[in-house]
Amino acid sequence: MSAFLGNPVYMKYLAIALFVIMYVLLVMLPKRRAIVALTTATLMVIFQILPISKVPGAIDWNVLMMLFGTMVIVDYFIESKMPNMIAEALLRLAPNVIWVTILMSLFSGIISAFIDNVATVLMVAPVGLAICKKLGKNPIGMIIAIAVSSNLQGAATLVGDTTSIMLAAAAKMNFNDFFWMHGRPGMFFAVELGALLTVPIMMFLFRKDKAPVSSDEHTKVTDYVPTITMVGHVVLLIIASFIPNTPEMINGYICMACGVLTIVWELIKQKSVKGMLHSLNAMDYDTMALLAGLFVVIAAINEVGVIKDVAGFIAKAGGNNMFLLFTIVVWGSVIISAFIDNIPYTATMLPILASVANSMNIEPYFLFFGLLVGATLGGNLTPIGASANIAGVGMLRKEGYEVRFRDFMKIGIPFTLAAVIAGYVFVWVFWHPAV
Repeated sequence: MSAFLGNPVYMKYLAIALFVIMYVLLVMLPKRRAIVALTTATLMVIFQILPISKVPGAIDWNVLMMLFGTMVIVDYFIESKMPNMIAEALLRLAPNVIWVTILMSLFSGIISAFIDNVATVLMVAPVGLAICKKLGKNPIGMIIAIAVSSNLQGAATLVGDTTSIMLAAAAKMNFNDFFWMHGRPGMFFAVELGALLTVPIMMFLFRKDKAPVSSDEHTKVTDYVPTITMVGHVVLLIIASFIPNTPEMINGYICMACGVLTIVWELIKQKSVKGMLHSLNAMDYDTMALLAGLFVVIAAINEVGVIKDVAGFIAKAGGNNMFLLFTIVVWGSVIISAFIDNIPYTATMLPILASVANSMNIEPYFLFFGLLVGATLGGNLTPIGASANIAGVGMLRKEGYEVRFRDFMKIGIPFTLAAVIAGYVFVWVFWHPAV
């Protein structure tokens, strides 16, 4: 056994086997993803693929702090009823059901650019369901549009999606870099271009929904402080992006500080720990545990040289043809992310593409952005390709509406093609190494 564990070739094969098994189980057991990742990480350490001394350094604490702090703020933001009030204002602007769907979809996307995609769906979709009930309309189309739009715009900013946070950590990017970096327009504009192209698609898909609408409801916001901290933490992230030589974990510190301030305010206001306990119980600990496990697993396969080998294969597949390599990264990611959760896929590919870029002597941003376009937007092809889609379909199921694959893909495919093509062309034009 000791001879086996000491053999680099055997160790590499064992790491690959554990990684493949983990991926299969992540697909087969979506409700046990965190357990699967943490178990695999533990086995990597037990079999000495990754020394235990390297485990703390393998975990990106900045990413975990950003997620935790933002989740706290989002929970209180939802409880304050502010999203409902904003949605009702949008309803009063819509002349008919077509524009209700379009405005709700765009509203979902705007919110999702700054907070978690699933949280966005949980905020906006109930309003869409209420509208459809009032009009006696099947809500499947509207909720799917809300979900895919949420998933689309999550890639627009650093804090909009877990994949964006992971990419920013790998590329040492700050909040402002998603808008403008190295004298070039960033991912925000690539995503917004795709979002604009979805408007005529929705106008065509929902062209028969011309019934007029109106809204007499006026939701009262119960607390404006969560809105202030929500906006405040985004503003602070922007300010921090302009300050040179900030600590590596500055974004995590900002999100955690704003989250703690929100909790403290609620404790003072309610004079009870009930609200705090509700917020802490509502945290998505599974996602954070999943990421922690994945960080360790990725570090382990990197330790035995697997990532270097895969990077060499990708570079060889692309050869000296930069366009072919970029195309493989984008559209390969679209296909994979249609069926596999984009978090573990992105966590796997980031170090691989960094290695490929290094071997080709180019900056990694070009390939990183291509990965984000394909992996994040590709999840809209199917109802299982993104957590936001799963949340939307789940809400419809609770209301008695079963969503078939073809029902979802009728909207998901044109959304995905429009958004990915826009991002694909945008990144190639502005971020090709020759530019």
